[in-house]
Amino acid sequence: MAWLPSVRRQWQSTVFVIVKQAANGFIQPLNVSSSLLDSTRIGTCSPSLIFHPCKSYNETGVGLQAFLNRRTLTTGSESRRAQGDQSNLSSQNATVGETKDGAESKSVKEDGEVKCLAGLGPTKPGEKARIVVLGTGWAGCRVMKSLDTKLYDVVCISPRNHMVFTPLLASTCVGTLEFRSVAEPVSRIQPALSRSPNSYFLLAQCLDIDTDNHEIYCETVGENGSKANHKWKFKVAYDKLIIASGAEALTFGIHGVKDHAIFLREVHHAQEIRQKLLTNLMLSDIPGITEEGKKRLLHCVVVGGGPTGVEFSGELSDFIKRDVHERYYHVKDYIHVTLIEANEILSSFDVGLRQYAIRHLTKSGVQLVRGVVKDVQSQKIILNDGTEVPYGLLVWSTGVGPSPFISSLKLPKSPGGRIGVDDWLRVPSAEDIYAIGDCSGFLESTNRTVLPALAQVGLTESDIHSFTTLT
Repeated sequence: MAWLPSVRRQWQSTVFVIVKQAANGFIQPLNVSSSLLDSTRIGTCSPSLIFHPCKSYNETGVGLQAFLNRRTLTTGSESRRAQGDQSNLSSQNATVGETKDGAESKSVKEDGEVKCLAGLGPTKPGEKARIVVLGTGWAGCRVMKSLDTKLYDVVCISPRNHMVFTPLLASTCVGTLEFRSVAEPVSRIQPALSRSPNSYFLLAQCLDIDTDNHEIYCETVGENGSKANHKWKFKVAYDKLIIASGAEALTFGIHGVKDHAIFLREVHHAQEIRQKLLTNLMLSDIPGITEEGKKRLLHCVVVGGGPTGVEFSGELSDFIKRDVHERYYHVKDYIHVTLIEANEILSSFDVGLRQYAIRHLTKSGVQLVRGVVKDVQSQKIILNDGTEVPYGLLVWSTGVGPSPFISSLKLPKSPGGRIGVDDWLRVPSAEDIYAIGDCSGFLESTNRTVLPALAQVGLTESDIHSFTTLT
């Protein structure tokens, strides 16, 4: 945003996006030419995400490095693997064969309308222990980057095959950055995983965890994490499980939010926002449209005054001043931004910073409204005092909470519904399970406060794991 000196950007012939330090070394500096920026700002080109294609189940090679750099895992899991090996092989004999080199061949069987994979069975005595990581967010990717595949096999399971640099998502919505600039494939974060024969990336979501048998049950997903047309169900045995599946945007049960609002947590969300914004700009210039219609189409409403909502509002106001006034002259006086927050914006920050943000947002033309959204309809939102706010673009950014998957797990919960962990991020009631990042929170017995859902916290938690022994 132009009004934040710490992140002020002067785009000239070349833009250097330095994110290496912030991402602790696994996102490299990117060069973006100004000519490309100009074209993406007004939507004349549509850069697509450049990710490594997801390989098939038999060919997947995007595992990440094993969990410890210094010490081996405790031997308790080896005795369990030895005991469970024979029973597992006999129960899966019809579906899992043995190749000449001893590796499991992943045959497929039909289970009604749903195809099931035999899955990855328990590791055998003498084999490397298997670490399963759920999620490709900040915490999960930082952990996987730290793992040593010379000691362990790693299986990463996530509905997303890349990590998103979330602080820059708002910039992609208005074309300041390309979408590919904020996404890093997991195979680049740890290239060794694409070469390790027994490490995998599986494009799927976890459905349940069997803590007694050390197994997780999964189902494949479609594009952008949606349900796949042809679902494959499978299970994966683990020696150590790291849950880093993140959190989900909070809607507080308000009617219509999921149907009409756009969130800003994934790259496809940013793509949808930009497409909606540009479409509304073009539709508003069509002859015959009413004044009220123009005002509604070009009214951008942001609900939530946290860091994401404030950053996006600032980026949007900059876009209006720099691009809309120049390229959409006929409608430049109609477009405006409203930020709705129930309390103070940036409430978790220092008072001085809040006042600074309010002053500069107001100066940029952003209208600040204090209120609580009661209902969301297709073309307007209704506040608790009955005020109706028409909109053409609605972005919802009211914080995050536990996902349905996390809520469904029969694991201890911390205040707020996250997975409860001890001082070492272990789940006390489940052997060999750890939880890090936004999906976890300290149990009340630890006398620790719940940490904010920030990338810095996720990176710190994952660093704790990288240099300690899992017990």
